[in-house]
Amino acid sequence: MAGIYDMARELGGALARTDEYQAFKRAMDAVGDDREMAEIRSRLEGLEGQIEALLRTGQEPEDDLKKAYGDATEELQTMAGYQRLVAAQTNFEKIMYKVNQTVAEGIEQGAQSRIIISS
Repeated sequence: MAGIYDMARELGGALARTDEYQAFKRAMDAVGDDREMAEIRSRLEGLEGQIEALLRTGQEPEDDLKKAYGDATEELQTMAGYQRLVAAQTNFEKIMYKVNQTVAEGIEQGAQSRIIISS
């Protein structure tokens, strides 16, 4: 069974070395260093907290609170750094999707094999 975990570790290392992951990591680092984006994200978190608190008590958020949330979301989504992050994340997710498909195919083929591998 240790062999499977070793292969998984190798796969993780290989994924970390892909261009897509490296671009995703750079985009995440850049977002972490962007003060303006951090301020907007903090504002959004505060607004989300207010909205969640109201919804938990069965109250509908006021229109001005909804508008402030929508405006902050729109402001964040128009920032170049955020757009780079979303694009990089999407590209890496495509790689992960293909990897997961390949693993699933391997499982399916392995299940049809008559050779039993001990754990």
